[in-house]
Amino acid sequence: MTERPAQRTPNRQLAALIAEAGFSNAGLARRVDQLGLEHGLDLRYDKTSVTRWLRGQQPRGTTPALIAEVFTRRLGRRLTAQDLGLDACAPVYAGLEFAATPEEAVDIVSGLWRKDSGSHAELRKIAFTPAGLVVPSRDWLIGRPDERVGRGEPPAGAVRVPAQGRPVREPGQTIAAVPRQRGGRGGGAERAAERGPGQRVTGGDVAALRSVGELFRSLDHAYGGGHARQALVRYLEHEAEPMLRGVYGEKLGRRLFGAVADLTRLAGWTSYDIGAHGLAQRYFVQALRLSQAAGDRMYGAYVLVSMSRQAVYLGHGREAVQLARVAQQGAGGSAPPVVQALLHAVEARAHGVLGEVRASTAALVRAERALEAARSGDEVPPWARFFDEAQLADEFGHCHRDLQQYRAAAQYAERSLQLRAPAYARSRLFCRLVLASARLGLGELDQACQLGAEAAGQAAEMRSLRAVEYVRDFERRLEPYKDAAPVRTYRDRVAALL
Repeated sequence: MTERPAQRTPNRQLAALIAEAGFSNAGLARRVDQLGLEHGLDLRYDKTSVTRWLRGQQPRGTTPALIAEVFTRRLGRRLTAQDLGLDACAPVYAGLEFAATPEEAVDIVSGLWRKDSGSHAELRKIAFTPAGLVVPSRDWLIGRPDERVGRGEPPAGAVRVPAQGRPVREPGQTIAAVPRQRGGRGGGAERAAERGPGQRVTGGDVAALRSVGELFRSLDHAYGGGHARQALVRYLEHEAEPMLRGVYGEKLGRRLFGAVADLTRLAGWTSYDIGAHGLAQRYFVQALRLSQAAGDRMYGAYVLVSMSRQAVYLGHGREAVQLARVAQQGAGGSAPPVVQALLHAVEARAHGVLGEVRASTAALVRAERALEAARSGDEVPPWARFFDEAQLADEFGHCHRDLQQYRAAAQYAERSLQLRAPAYARSRLFCRLVLASARLGLGELDQACQLGAEAAGQAAEMRSLRAVEYVRDFERRLEPYKDAAPVRTYRDRVAALL
């Protein structure tokens, strides 16, 4: 990895921390390489690299943040790259940290929004790491509530530069006095400045965030995450970040953090849908931290549900089970029956992908009983209202398919398709392919191929890599029958679609 030219000043801060941690140069290099592997990075540092850092060279890319995390883990206190005398890097790695304070969380997540909205392709290529699931979920479960999230009035006329380095306007300062952002999308920096730190946030602002969330959620359900994901991230950068850095009291601040947590989770969900799994993981972790600032334990549990579903999709069943259980423990027994049903169903899916028949069945039974206990007058969070009989039948269908119980899978998939509203087009597509796989497992090749071809046509109309992967999974199941006439017909129909 290319290093910057050596500086003349030795890095005494790094030397002091190496001594405090009891590291040898080789030991520090080894730990940085190991941590890099956790995040999909193939690093090749050695004791000579550390010697260069001590002499003043600055490692590039995400390495400063990795080094800081090594010391954080060793010494048990949060350390930044600057604390080590190193240049701060873009917050690519930092997105996996569960911030110590709401202010730090805002810095981390806004850095992700800004880098993502700038169309940095490398950000969407970051690897998913199962090891990155453990610490955030643990810290969320055992962490203390944030005592304060409200922000008071800043000094009049002061110009403050946020952590990510973009000047913004304070009350009483003219826009002309604020340096404009160079390059990029013209006008974005000015809009951010107009709503910058010092601007008072209102209840209408938070309501607007919620309304925007519903709009983007509808687009995601109907057309896939790729259609409006970039617009969502830019909205977060230009509207949500200035609000978070604005002026608000405690009560409104909790609502604000809750609304931004929801939008950030949705940014993660749409990233997951297009196959940007490492980026999605980082958005989920930050949404979890923002939900803690909001004081909303149930929504935090829902973020863990999203993380568990991604882990299931990527084949990390054991981690998915743990996330589901942490969500159940964090939400507690006072959660509405619908929420409890959702949490048990997610655990069932994780057991299903592991082939654990008894555990999956038991979790499905708990989910079914919880949903049966729900009453029309129950107060259900908006994000949980989608979990109804159609969704439960969908969960049953997926589990039975994974457990190779094809007759039951077909029955539940058919029921879900009968009950599911057309607006949930992607979910209906997934369920149709579950039904196709079940029909195939029952030996009903003609019907399976017909269902698969219909789903492939729908997937071609969406911008969803998950939809395409569902089709590809079905096609892999067709391989043993590749010479059969229905399969050849299927291949001819879909050849030009995907």
